[in-house]
Amino acid sequence: MKRSGVKRDLLAQWEASDWTWQDLLTLCKPRVVMVMLACALVGMALATPTLPALATVVFGLAGIGMAAGGAAAFNHVVDRRLDAMMLRTSQRPLAAQRMPTVLALGWASLLSIAGITLLLWQVNALTAWLTLASLIGYALIYTAFLKRATPQNIVIGGVAGAAPPMLGWTAVTGQLGPEPLLLVLIVFAWTPPHFWALAIHKRDEYARAGVPMLPVTHGEAFTRLQVWLYGWLTVAVTLLPFVIGMSGAVYLVGVMALNARFMYWNWKVWRGADPKAPLAAFWFSIRYILGVFGVLLLDHYAGLWAF
Repeated sequence: MKRSGVKRDLLAQWEASDWTWQDLLTLCKPRVVMVMLACALVGMALATPTLPALATVVFGLAGIGMAAGGAAAFNHVVDRRLDAMMLRTSQRPLAAQRMPTVLALGWASLLSIAGITLLLWQVNALTAWLTLASLIGYALIYTAFLKRATPQNIVIGGVAGAAPPMLGWTAVTGQLGPEPLLLVLIVFAWTPPHFWALAIHKRDEYARAGVPMLPVTHGEAFTRLQVWLYGWLTVAVTLLPFVIGMSGAVYLVGVMALNARFMYWNWKVWRGADPKAPLAAFWFSIRYILGVFGVLLLDHYAGLWAF
């Protein structure tokens, strides 16, 4: 009887749905995935003294992108009730009940399996297994557990989101090393000030949804200080590619300029005098991380051209 009731509920949900193909795309969080793929592409380029093979770039980015989109779709499924409570996410396909949950779950599974399979088939096993580990880390460990369990969710769960440049590197080389791990460290250090700035802006919504984000559990003043301190940690980490000889003067000059602007916005968040500063800092931090990887790429090829 219970199984029959579940079937009727699923059928009713499907018949009442009003989803479009754009909703399937929305589940993948395309803007987030594009940032991840840009970082993965830089990882590919830095892994070789010449241009990476076109097939590796195409199949690697396709596999990583599908797996990332699948992880994002799983995030929509797990967070659908929380999303419905927050203004920023209330119009997502599942939160707004435009799409049946079973369809979103199937779409997430299809993308994830296709992405990992493509990496195994056309790239290499190391990249496929690391991508799978990142998918599980984001979709299950972070979304289903850490996000609801600790205000340090962003710090601990940031490892999964920091993987793309490493995945790009291993797609080309088939092996790990200190350089790709340093690329991971850059994104890992950047994630807390990036996301906590948004969390300050959306504090009331997180509180209503019962999500223990740092501004909710420890207050805005403490979170603003953490944005400032983690900002300086990010600055220190972004200097390491130059320190270890991974990059040269072009990168150093570029990243110093980016860091100055990055810390300007973090300082404004820390001061707390401008209520618009957290959201502005959040949006700039996206351009910042793309800029850091952009100047890494520019420095890499500038050195090759000079040679």
